[in-house]
Amino acid sequence: MTEEYRFYGDLAGWWPLISPPDEYAEEAAIAATALESAGVPVRDVLELGSGGGHNAVHLKRRFTLTLVDLSPRMLEVSRRLNPECEHVEGDMRELRLGRAFDAVFVHDAVDYMVTEDDLRRTVETAFAHCRPGGAAVFVPDHTAETFEESTEHGGADDADGRGARFLGWTWDPDPDDTWVRTEYVLLLRERDGSTETVHETHRTGCFSRDVWHRLLGGAGFEPLLLTRSDGPDDPPRDLFIGHRPA
Repeated sequence: MTEEYRFYGDLAGWWPLISPPDEYAEEAAIAATALESAGVPVRDVLELGSGGGHNAVHLKRRFTLTLVDLSPRMLEVSRRLNPECEHVEGDMRELRLGRAFDAVFVHDAVDYMVTEDDLRRTVETAFAHCRPGGAAVFVPDHTAETFEESTEHGGADDADGRGARFLGWTWDPDPDDTWVRTEYVLLLRERDGSTETVHETHRTGCFSRDVWHRLLGGAGFEPLLLTRSDGPDDPPRDLFIGHRPA
């Protein structure tokens, strides 16, 4: 889980430079449209695995958000960006807040569910917090049908001279299991010009569409699959919507 990784621990304060909030605008707009496919008006939204709150920066313009993450340090980052939102430390596999929301959003933090049991428990958490007629939206980076080996890079600087750059390389060591591997290299520059290089290996889930549909249906949702590409050279990406019957 995410608490095992420095990205979300002692390096969390770098997150706005590693993956700047402005880069989430298009993704958040797609998510908002999917959330509003619910059979009830969507005002109150629960985000599971909200991380540094970079989706929330955009979604809070349309919804009242409750943001849940396992990492207290990532929640600190999010509170600085989204002070008007409620923040809760919790595990998406176990959380029970005792109240329902019009919609539930789970962005790519769902990737850290690397076993089918973990994914099932996360889907059940979403259902438990979704009011009748509501919707849950899940946006994994990969499914078995869409996965391709890939590399990515990015990063930004701030006005005070701090900067971050990253390189990520994702491949599948064993197509017969339910996870893939990403090697990340970070280069971090402090205000005084000193630099640090960090290498970290992440395991993330990669499940078939059939597994997603079975788990969503088993929890009580009516499942829907949307497949899209962000650009002509980008691989397809699956987005799953679960509608809770009214």
